[in-house]
Amino acid sequence: MIFVEDKEIVIPGDILADEDYHAGRGTFKENNKITSSLVGLVAIRDKNISVIPLQSKYIPKRGDVVIGEITDIRFSMWNLDINSPYSGILPASDVFGKEKRDLSKAFNVGDVLFLRVVDVDEVKKVKLGLKGRGLGKFRGGILINITPTKVPRLIGKKGSMINMIKDETRCEVTVGQNGVVWVKGKPDMERVAEKVINMIEEQAHTSGLTDRVRNMLFELLGKEKPLEKQEETEETGEEEEDGEELIQ
Repeated sequence: MIFVEDKEIVIPGDILADEDYHAGRGTFKENNKITSSLVGLVAIRDKNISVIPLQSKYIPKRGDVVIGEITDIRFSMWNLDINSPYSGILPASDVFGKEKRDLSKAFNVGDVLFLRVVDVDEVKKVKLGLKGRGLGKFRGGILINITPTKVPRLIGKKGSMINMIKDETRCEVTVGQNGVVWVKGKPDMERVAEKVINMIEEQAHTSGLTDRVRNMLFELLGKEKPLEKQEETEETGEEEEDGEELIQ
């Protein structure tokens, strides 16, 4: 038996279901009852029940793509803030190979990079790399921080949400799995994209979001609003899965 509805907001200690269901992430089983261990959104998939945190820190895993800002330069590496309790490092060897060169000639403090997580060790050091299509230094633009768990919702099903923002604002938009978003375009269009992205983060747990985003874009851009139409999917879980695949 289940005691909550899909997408319902719960808090730690709330009983979600009985032993007929399987406990997923954000839950635990006690006395044959599945209970929430955090504040979040219920996700029910067949007989699996989990809770997606509304607020969380980014926990890196190998293969993630992230956006980081260089905070320090050392003899053989750059240190980066990757919006995480974990500290990121980019080894000089990843950029220069075996050559010995002045690291500040390549990247300096304050530079923003698009990188891939190569490895995470037991002392919370995250090794980063730049090998891969599209990775490297950003030039210009603005950074927007959102809750990492909201990234799939920002991407949308098959990239529908993020592509709508790109198409309407004519901005370049790159999303890191660590919740950092880089936007570059005309200054007024950057501000439009920022407002829309912030709205998506605030309302990520709600249904009908695609239509509201479309209407907000048209209003901010001074365009005639389109006819209301049903969102392709109201399933937050489906959009999350597609969003995750798109940015890997």
